[in-house]
Amino acid sequence: MLQPHDGPIGGTHYLPSTPDTCLWGRLPNRRHEPVLRVGSGETVTIDTLSHEGILEDQGRDPVGFLKQFDVPADQVLTDARDLAASDVAHDYDADGPHVVTGPVAVAGAEPGDLLRVEVLDLLVRAPYGFISSRHGYGALPGEYPLTPTDTGPDGDGPREYGTVSHFTRVLHSGGRLLGTLPYGDGRAATFPLAPFLGLMGVAVDTDEPVHSVPPGAFGGNLDINELQVGSALYLPVQLPGAGFYAGDPHYAQGDGEVALTALEAPLRATLRLSVIPRAQAGGLLGAVNGPFGETATHWLPVGLHGDLDEAMRRAVRAAVDFLVRTQGMPPQTALAYLSAAADFEVSQVVDGVKGIHCLIRKADFPAHF
Repeated sequence: MLQPHDGPIGGTHYLPSTPDTCLWGRLPNRRHEPVLRVGSGETVTIDTLSHEGILEDQGRDPVGFLKQFDVPADQVLTDARDLAASDVAHDYDADGPHVVTGPVAVAGAEPGDLLRVEVLDLLVRAPYGFISSRHGYGALPGEYPLTPTDTGPDGDGPREYGTVSHFTRVLHSGGRLLGTLPYGDGRAATFPLAPFLGLMGVAVDTDEPVHSVPPGAFGGNLDINELQVGSALYLPVQLPGAGFYAGDPHYAQGDGEVALTALEAPLRATLRLSVIPRAQAGGLLGAVNGPFGETATHWLPVGLHGDLDEAMRRAVRAAVDFLVRTQGMPPQTALAYLSAAADFEVSQVVDGVKGIHCLIRKADFPAHF
């Protein structure tokens, strides 16, 4: 267990998730004051919280909810307990589920600049997590979940939420961390963990409340499983200071995230936040009007839209534009290359705004940054 303030904290700055440093189900906008200020290029360690185990359909009582899975109270994160018991506003029907920590102001960030978020370290905070299906959501709404199992408070009587949450333990085996998903008769599926933050973004230039579920040009709930340790995410700054935030930690996620959630569980994330001035941004990535990812081996143009076909078209356009501007390829040649050598993966289909991310191998090009 990595309780708040305990264990290794690798960043120059440390940001725990408390009722004063996070929002629940909403993203920061221009009305929200920073909870931390950092310089460009500085590092911050954020203790992110999962929403699973604290939501209303799970009783908003993590100790009581986890007890049914034989998790003792001292194996429940204190920050999860504190948030669930707090008076932080959260409406299960109107708000998103995510605990969003921030905003963090980055010195010198101005609209038109890019914020580069480098993922330096991700530490598992608890030896368990949940994969949940909820009625009306996921890739097969109306078909799954098959049996509603959880109830929660709703006025004067219980409310049937129709949520099925699969408790998933984390095991150490052969030097690796594995998730284990039981399915009866002593059998279980095991799969490797590949932690990443599902939600990273910059504050949105609006006074209106911003729901935490659909991603957008500001980033947010992108659910791109390539954004693991060693990756970077580039976000177009909307407001002075950028207003960075993070949340929705995952231990593992398949492309598509079809059940609704991934393996949701808390992470301690150490990130470097750097401002790339507008004058440099174009030569680095091309015309970046939305999120753009990078790993050690690949560039990741992104397409977002409520219609999956249009999300695909936007990802292709973004990939062509990137190759034209940074590699000097004619657009028709760029399209041919993408068709022969690049992979377009479905990030997720469950967040209202669907996502496609493209994987372009850096090694295929004679010069790359």
